[in-house]
Amino acid sequence: MSQLTIFLDTDASQSLSTTSTPEHIHRQLQSVGVRFEQWQTRDDIAAGDNQESVLSAYESDVKRLVSEQGYQSVDVISIASNNPQKDALRLKFLEEHTHSEDEVRFFVEGQGLFALHIDNKIYEVLCEKGDLLSVPANTKHWFDLGPEPNLVAIRFFNNPDGWVANYTGEDIASRYSRLDA
Repeated sequence: MSQLTIFLDTDASQSLSTTSTPEHIHRQLQSVGVRFEQWQTRDDIAAGDNQESVLSAYESDVKRLVSEQGYQSVDVISIASNNPQKDALRLKFLEEHTHSEDEVRFFVEGQGLFALHIDNKIYEVLCEKGDLLSVPANTKHWFDLGPEPNLVAIRFFNNPDGWVANYTGEDIASRYSRLDA
């Protein structure tokens, strides 16, 4: 179940609010410029599936969003718990960073925990199958795919080079939630 928990960026020990109602998540995130939607998914895609099969399965949704937003490139992250690179991939996303473009993810399978650092608050968004999240350009954030990932997500980019992170050098991410196995 998708969930949004909000904290002050100075206190990870006590949440300000928590909701798992999609409409509430949408409204809370929309108020800080973040897009959250839930899309229909299929049951024939699994972690570890290749990019071509995932993009083919969601071709009409991908084309619609590319046409609507003008994205320049689309790719797929598909990682199963038996992937030998899983620990390195997890660490790559766990430090606070920004991007010069929106970070857009549609979760086809599995889950991931985004933490958005906006206006002195941390918005932890547990995204699950069917969730689309668009983090605005230059928003501080981090992402946890968990120690035993089972994740397929379609990623949309304005930059033809794809995912490029600008790390802040802050250790704030280490003080907030992690996705458990």
